[in-house]
Amino acid sequence: MEEEIKHRTLSVNGIAMHVAEKGRGPVVLLLHGFPELWYTWRRQIHALAALGYRAVAPDLRGYGDTEAPAAVGRYTCHHVVGDLVALMDELGLGEEEKVHVVGHDCGALVGWYLCMFRPERVRSYVTLTVPFRPRNPAMKTVEAMRALFGDDYYICRFQEPGEIESEIERIGVRNVLRKILTDRKPGPPMWPKGEDFSRRPGWPLALPSWLSEEDLDYYTSKFEKRGFTGGLNYYRAMDLNWELTAAWTGAQVKVPVKFIVGDLDMTYTTLGVKEYVHGGGFKKHVPLLEEVVVIEGVGHFINQEKAEETNSHIIDFIKKF
Repeated sequence: MEEEIKHRTLSVNGIAMHVAEKGRGPVVLLLHGFPELWYTWRRQIHALAALGYRAVAPDLRGYGDTEAPAAVGRYTCHHVVGDLVALMDELGLGEEEKVHVVGHDCGALVGWYLCMFRPERVRSYVTLTVPFRPRNPAMKTVEAMRALFGDDYYICRFQEPGEIESEIERIGVRNVLRKILTDRKPGPPMWPKGEDFSRRPGWPLALPSWLSEEDLDYYTSKFEKRGFTGGLNYYRAMDLNWELTAAWTGAQVKVPVKFIVGDLDMTYTTLGVKEYVHGGGFKKHVPLLEEVVVIEGVGHFINQEKAEETNSHIIDFIKKF
């Protein structure tokens, strides 16, 4: 009988963190995005463990069964990277031991901060959907997004504490999760005020083959219990991160990197991203970028939608290190 995924709660950086793990060998740290959980990596965990790796997937600060501090100021890049370094210590890794890191969506941003702040702890980094973007010293992060995409851009809409939480409560947690996880519309994601997509013609949408009603049940149960505020606070801390990272203006990320994205991904199809990724800008800031993989016909949740193909790309890269 196949060994089950193990779950435990560890004390890291002053919070209780839920961790799912399986396998023995070099550690692969899997960092989920919004609105997800450790569960997004369920197919990667089994595949990595079967090949001699120790797959470790935490519920990040504010998510699922991990503690969720209320204050936005406790979700800065320094807090979340501190969580990961403390997690490595709790896993029994010494100061000289490195981990492979795989990040998706907001988890990919956390991964980039880890690589920038503590490169000596990272063996390799596979980033899904989100390339590294250097700090713009002239304009705060959310201000720049508002100037480019307007007030309805999802990150701009997430800024006011309590506002989007009230909309989610009105629309329904399951409806919101269903919409976000199944959305395949290219381009910058918009969330216009007052929009109730659950009342659109044709709703509810049929779930794709990679996401079952049972999967949606799991996500829904955890977000109904924990709420969305913790996850939203990552976006609300973006301007604070901009202030805190002034000393890293112009810094390069110097760990081996592989970037994987779907050609329908909402980030990849946002204005200017393809040009940055393929035109030399990405490589300039990440000199050890070894490979860019674009998978055709795939949306944002690539590690779930194309699990086997994503697994193959991850494993092909990390086994080199």
